[in-house]
Amino acid sequence: MKMMVVVRRLPSTTITLTSAFSCRFTSPKFFPGQIIISSKSTPCYPRISLLATFCSASQVPDPIIEQDSSKRGPLKRGLYLVGTPIGNLEDITLRALRVLKSADVILSEDTRHSGKLLHHYNIRTPLLSYHKFNESQREQQVLRRLKEGEIVVLISDAGTPGISDPGAELAKLCVDENIPVIPIPGPCAVVAALSASGLDTDEFTFVGFLSKHGPSRRERLTASANEARTQIFYVPPHKFSQFLEESSLLFGDSRRCVMAREMTKIHEEFWRGTLGEAKVRFLNQQLKGEMTLLIEGRTNCLVETPSEDQLEHELGELISRGHTLSTAVKLVAEGASVKRKTLYSLALKKFGKQPEADDNSN
Repeated sequence: MKMMVVVRRLPSTTITLTSAFSCRFTSPKFFPGQIIISSKSTPCYPRISLLATFCSASQVPDPIIEQDSSKRGPLKRGLYLVGTPIGNLEDITLRALRVLKSADVILSEDTRHSGKLLHHYNIRTPLLSYHKFNESQREQQVLRRLKEGEIVVLISDAGTPGISDPGAELAKLCVDENIPVIPIPGPCAVVAALSASGLDTDEFTFVGFLSKHGPSRRERLTASANEARTQIFYVPPHKFSQFLEESSLLFGDSRRCVMAREMTKIHEEFWRGTLGEAKVRFLNQQLKGEMTLLIEGRTNCLVETPSEDQLEHELGELISRGHTLSTAVKLVAEGASVKRKTLYSLALKKFGKQPEADDNSN
């Protein structure tokens, strides 16, 4: 019986053979770059082992990252914005892995979090923290390294950097300094949620995280409620109930919405219904994980003329938060099918002439 084993030649590789039969190298009629090992026609014993040991894992080329790398050529200098997984570590492109491995330094929002991703793919590029609390101090240091010709990669904890994450200001500085900014496309919670939402995808507005300042937050929601495009928000779990209360007041309980939570992870959840149903469904629930909430755009069939009591309630709430009467009328008029002149007359009748002090939302 003859047995043939083909072992590919690898750099700095030691091949150790342990067997219960004798081996010999054949005449050099084999493919370039390969070693062919065959056995003689000697009695074959059941206990045969072929052991290949390597000097170190780092010396073995990665078949995914390094395949045909010679055809791609070296990376040019500049700032690379690399999209990283929003949950599942498999959601990363081959190009992203190559760039991460080839960079001089990786700017990371949380080095401990990003370290898990790099360890998973055996990438040893140095990490440097870069987040909203230190980005102003890091900017000049990073610019200096870029001007010296280094390849700098920026990643966030999840998704595409610069989109509701640190990085936008650094990209602007690089553009001003004529330093190349190269996007490496990857996962993005906005697009992932929208594609699976079942809502209109032709036009949409990405709002992101709302302001912590009450009047500013309500002003943004009022503008969104009046748009015909799908509206997309990022909502922290501890703010979810507050968001549903405020948005249902302006969008209406009957407006359809989609809540996407823990996307690409084990407990991924898509909930679909109306804002009114969402308030009831999640009233006493403490959800975990940041959520992407999508609300359908305004259509003619959804336009309802609010009652006088509803208008008074909205006007009173805005005035109690520090808005002047004229500003409150303007904000309510933007989100309701009522003329501003009619609203102003109602406001004067209900609240009287208010002093036109500076609006604290400005």
